[in-house]
Amino acid sequence: MPGHPSLAGRSFFLVLSSTGGMGGGGSALRVCADHRGGINWLSLSPDGQRLLTGSEDGTARLWSTADGQCCALLQGHESYVTFCQLEDEAAFTCSADCTIRKWDVLTGQCLQVFRGHTSIVNRILVANNQLFSSSYDRTARAWSVDKGQVSREFRGHRNCVLTLAYSAPWDLPGAPCVEEAVAGGLLVTGSTDGTAKVWQVASGCCHQTLRGHTGAVLCLVLDTPSHTAFTGSTDATIRAWDILSGEQLRVFQEHQGSVICLERGLGSCPAARLRPYPRLVPTLSPPPSSRTGTCTRAAQTGRSSAGWQTPGSACARLRPTDTA
Repeated sequence: MPGHPSLAGRSFFLVLSSTGGMGGGGSALRVCADHRGGINWLSLSPDGQRLLTGSEDGTARLWSTADGQCCALLQGHESYVTFCQLEDEAAFTCSADCTIRKWDVLTGQCLQVFRGHTSIVNRILVANNQLFSSSYDRTARAWSVDKGQVSREFRGHRNCVLTLAYSAPWDLPGAPCVEEAVAGGLLVTGSTDGTAKVWQVASGCCHQTLRGHTGAVLCLVLDTPSHTAFTGSTDATIRAWDILSGEQLRVFQEHQGSVICLERGLGSCPAARLRPYPRLVPTLSPPPSSRTGTCTRAAQTGRSSAGWQTPGSACARLRPTDTA
């Protein structure tokens, strides 16, 4: 099911590699096995001391990363948990029961239930004292974190909204022509209708529609300094876009299957550092300075991931992809 990437098992491992390199052996530090269904998402606290998991069993659990003990059981959802996000003082979960919940991380008590979506809630994102959500009901929404009320509804996608990312107003250019439009920041959403959309959070209006993919947009990541969005799709490509102008900047097309996850590295590309490879593959022709991405690392087995160096300093790491 698009937007529902279960980790399949009922337990997860905290792993430390014994070699520090690819292909080396590793040893499991802890096994956390209290869930009664597949684990759909993991979220680490900002300080790294706690881990939040969301499961097919309809619960979320908080774990201590120091000893692997379950600190709190978060019960209340009426269907499986699709996604979760852990903050310093609160945990957030969303579910196929069409709701979002906010939890106290110390007591496990449900503090707020966000109701309004009419189908499965796929993703949530807490940023700038707002909560953003995407759903199979073809909408994205912005909520007040404190009040639990919808502040904006973003309608325009023709099919379910899977993924989303937010750029705060202070991360965007201050030019007079765009300053008013981005006053509340920009929300970017990806959908199974094959498009991504850029929304003005303050007004709820669609700022740009990013067209080019021939399959569902499964994942996206923002490089805020360059106001660039990277989108991954079932069409086996990654595309880079200017979120202000809507221009497609480049296409990465080395994968042979759906791109289901994107991660932006900091500084130089982590994937490129792991193992040297003899080839650099341009993915689209001229002009190479602005229209191509370079594949800096493909997984040794050819199965799971690739590292790409984009023009400028942005770097994206893809992991893992379908190979069907």
